[in-house]
Amino acid sequence: MIHCGKKQIGAFLACILIFSSIFFCYVKDVQLQNNTARKNSPQAATTTASPVIQPCRGKPAQNAITPLKGNRTFIISPYFDDRDRKLTRVIGIVHHKNVKELYCWFCCQPDGKISVSKANIDVHSDRFDFPYGATDIICLEPGSCDPTHVSIHQFPHGDIDQLPRFEIKNRKAEPSSVDFTLCISTMFGNYNNVLQFIQSMEMYRILGVQKVVIYKNNCSHLMEKVLKFYMEEGIVEVIPWPIDSHLKVSTNWRFMKDGTHIGYYGQITALNDCVYRNMQRSKFVILNDADEIILPLKHPDWKTMMHSLQQQHPGAAVFLFENHIFPKTVSTPMFNISSWNAVPGVNILQHVHREPDSKKIFNRRKMIVDPRKVIQTSVHSVLHAYGTTVYVPMNVALVYHCREPLQASLPRGALIRDTTLWKYNSSLIMNVNKVLHQIVL
Repeated sequence: MIHCGKKQIGAFLACILIFSSIFFCYVKDVQLQNNTARKNSPQAATTTASPVIQPCRGKPAQNAITPLKGNRTFIISPYFDDRDRKLTRVIGIVHHKNVKELYCWFCCQPDGKISVSKANIDVHSDRFDFPYGATDIICLEPGSCDPTHVSIHQFPHGDIDQLPRFEIKNRKAEPSSVDFTLCISTMFGNYNNVLQFIQSMEMYRILGVQKVVIYKNNCSHLMEKVLKFYMEEGIVEVIPWPIDSHLKVSTNWRFMKDGTHIGYYGQITALNDCVYRNMQRSKFVILNDADEIILPLKHPDWKTMMHSLQQQHPGAAVFLFENHIFPKTVSTPMFNISSWNAVPGVNILQHVHREPDSKKIFNRRKMIVDPRKVIQTSVHSVLHAYGTTVYVPMNVALVYHCREPLQASLPRGALIRDTTLWKYNSSLIMNVNKVLHQIVL
């Protein structure tokens, strides 16, 4: 018989404890490795892992205007459009004579494969004889492809890695987040009509606008501060529009055979992009300039006006409003607010005399449209739409347009005094003063 002392028994028990701990850790490690192996097995992947989306190749487009090789085609942005057929509509600018063939290189998901199809090049009819015009590059999407990005190329073959890549917008249907979005195109010529711009912005807000999209070529330093203020307020979205870096632009809407490439800083292209950009996020899109305001005469704001017009014209897509000139050369001493005198620009409250209709001058129109029904738009009319067009009578609303006179020879007595704007004067003055107080001019 072996006799063990207390020290020997204690040492023996300690050895058993250490051995048990080592064995327990080993078992846990084996179980962990087995679990990991099960998770990574092909059978497990088919039931728990989501498919891996392959990245699209090509160079991501960084700017609002992207020239293709040769500088005869310029891409703005592609938009998904399934209203008639499943297609991608690329808003662009092309030379109507030199660009005859383009191809759409789709990046299909989830495998990232490239599908190439020939594009239909649809130059808008309102080109006004300029060599370059707003263009829809229409790409029919292949049935087996769910593209997220597209590249445009002159050929059906080449190196995709060298082509600019564009995300296809409007891919997912979304409910409208705002009632009214206003598109202003284009701001150029070192724009500095600060007071009238602020007044217009505040009138838009009073009437019901929630978003203003501005395609900005250039403006004054002071105007930059104003834009920054409204951007921080969340109401203004500025789209950089450096079109004169690519083309010789004209400030005229008609081609004057002066070597220019495109009219009025490419405003028709900008307007079409703005319609598609806001197609899903806005119930209505308003197309007018910064010196124009659609003034309701029968209703307090746009929402009640449009509700009434839609009830009367349920199938309408486009509502056209007559443009009337209120010459900034003819003023009234009313609302001469001293704190506004130091701000550059026109005080619209002092200009309430409009030119009468003339047989020699056509009253052009500006628009409120349902963007989901518009296919192509020009400046004063929609070229193609899925609905009807309504000419809104002048007793319902008119476009207040404060600018240089068209009938400059008319005496003051021949003008029509129209103080419709003044019914908003109290709210307008208060709002403009609030903005001027917040912007250090």
